[in-house]
Amino acid sequence: MKVVVTGGSGLLGPWVVREFVEAGYEVLNVDVKQPAEELCPTLIVDLTNLGEAVQALEGAEAVVHVAAIPRVGIRPNAATFETNTVSTYNILEAAATLGIRKAVITSSESSYGLVFATHPFDPLYVPVDEDHPQLPQDAYGLSKVVNELTAETFHRKTGMQIVSFRMGNVITPEKYRNFPGFIHQPELRKNILWSYIDARDAATAYRLAIEKDGLGAVKLNIAADWTSMDMTNGELLKACYPNVTDIRVPLDGYDTLLSNKKAKQLLGWQPVYHWRDHVSL
Repeated sequence: MKVVVTGGSGLLGPWVVREFVEAGYEVLNVDVKQPAEELCPTLIVDLTNLGEAVQALEGAEAVVHVAAIPRVGIRPNAATFETNTVSTYNILEAAATLGIRKAVITSSESSYGLVFATHPFDPLYVPVDEDHPQLPQDAYGLSKVVNELTAETFHRKTGMQIVSFRMGNVITPEKYRNFPGFIHQPELRKNILWSYIDARDAATAYRLAIEKDGLGAVKLNIAADWTSMDMTNGELLKACYPNVTDIRVPLDGYDTLLSNKKAKQLLGWQPVYHWRDHVSL
């Protein structure tokens, strides 16, 4: 089975490519640059050009769309919104044109609006699940909301299975060295609800989403089972969100406050990489 992975030369993409290659798939990396390590063939493609997107997907049976401008502040706001929404539209339009039946696109926890909020606000409840309102105040978060709507549109039109991953803060193995600098400072990561996801666990989720049938158009949070902090949830919430009263996890525990329950149920996925196994306290 041939799978196209967009953004396979970025931060998360190489781990997704590796996951599919090691599982025996034929993989093509589509990106604007060559990867640091050549795990599979790479095609340099401008995904904002529909014709290039169609050619890139020829012969594929599934597509995993990781490529994006990954946060605010890298490009001007309009460019961030345009690049992320047009490239996602083109990938799904190309997949529909070619009769591809399965796709995974990369949304973000930023779509809930907390991460880059100009006017900070509290979550309505924790853990934040997929039913929590999406209230972005920034171009990046807005682009992810639009992309999820684009996915639903293509599913209605074609019946294509499209899974949108609301990805938490991606941690590659070398980034665990940064944890000692923040695990006792709740203000530093409150906007992401102290969430994280190991790139290797995320990669497994992408593969499972392609291998599963009957998912329709679904949105799933992808996060580790634990916060990234050496503080209990009660301590974190008291320090940063004291007005949140709808708390659905034990206050004396370290359970994730970005719920991954739905992804685990639908995909049979289980994150396994715990930051405490990589960090000396």
